[in-house]
Amino acid sequence: MTGRSQASAGDLLELVRSGRATTRGALQQATGLSRATVGQRLDRLFRAGWLREGAGGPVDSPLGGRPSITLEFDDDHAVVLAADLDTRHARAAVLTLTGEILAEHSGTLVVEDGPDAVLGELGRWFAELLEKAGQRAGTVCGIGLAVPGPVDTETGRVVQPPMMPGWDGYDIRGRLARSFTEHTGAGPVPVLVDNDANLMAYGEQRTGYADCSAFVLVKVSTGIGAGVVVDGSIYRGIDGGAGDIGHIRVGAEALCRCGSYGCLAAVASGGAVARRLAETGVPAASGSDVRDLLAAGHPEAVGFAREAGRQVGDVLATVVTLLNPGVLMIAGDLAGTAFLTGVRELLYQRALPRSTAHLDVVTARLGERAGLVGAGALVVEYLYAPERVEERLLAMGV
Repeated sequence: MTGRSQASAGDLLELVRSGRATTRGALQQATGLSRATVGQRLDRLFRAGWLREGAGGPVDSPLGGRPSITLEFDDDHAVVLAADLDTRHARAAVLTLTGEILAEHSGTLVVEDGPDAVLGELGRWFAELLEKAGQRAGTVCGIGLAVPGPVDTETGRVVQPPMMPGWDGYDIRGRLARSFTEHTGAGPVPVLVDNDANLMAYGEQRTGYADCSAFVLVKVSTGIGAGVVVDGSIYRGIDGGAGDIGHIRVGAEALCRCGSYGCLAAVASGGAVARRLAETGVPAASGSDVRDLLAAGHPEAVGFAREAGRQVGDVLATVVTLLNPGVLMIAGDLAGTAFLTGVRELLYQRALPRSTAHLDVVTARLGERAGLVGAGALVVEYLYAPERVEERLLAMGV
């Protein structure tokens, strides 16, 4: 907040959304604003449709009296669109502002087909999902997109992505916004893009581990990446490269898709396990094939997954020692008992006891929806941040 006497309408909305102040009296006390000023700023939020009155709350005055009327964020006034791209598969959804999925679709979408084709198809998916959810395109306030590569969040462009040939530096935001307009007829909306592991971590931390101040999620699918959430915010590094643990060198001779030899992803990802299985005559071409074999209890798949877990666990010992997280979550195609067992074997063997004394090593709770939930939350937190609330109110003439 900018200061008690300077609190804006956006600051008041933030106090209500966070639950720190949910009555007019509590807002006065939290901000130092007069009753009249609080009323004026709340009136703007009511006219925008972003606030509503709830049931009676606690009595504001120590002298008693009628219960004060509570204030609530009106999460029915808009919806968010979200999509999560993998290398050969995608998932998209319409979500409420609180993260509830209203309609969802998944299907084949190959990133190697290029950004123009993939983002054009996503626009069509979004139009169909809005119809399925019974929502008008005009109610969409923004779009969130998770991609399997490093992202410069200032521009929304991926930077030298090993898993996304043809996407480097492409204007993803602009193309997806145009695709949305082409297929729905609605005006342009903000588009936010981030790395898939980042958004999975954000979604999982917010919904299941909100009290964890240092949270790490490792996604092991076609590649390997990590998302880090510190004090409730995604940690991206200086240009979006944080968490790219799949390209840490582990001393092997295998050639990675990035062009280097010995990367962790080249020996321990779902794609790497699939190649090892194929070499033994087991039909497997991708991490999703490995996932299906693990679900069926295929013995060779189980053995290779456990070995991959040990290799990842060796690297994670350093990650845990550096970040000292409270939760280390394993997600993606290989996130099962065999892989997790391997991770724990090497992690607890190599990391300092001090680093793991209060560490929970778990598997994903939201599953394949984590990236969607995280992408939706990213849009909401961006659009309703105090500084942006003021801009949007002025643009609306409120």
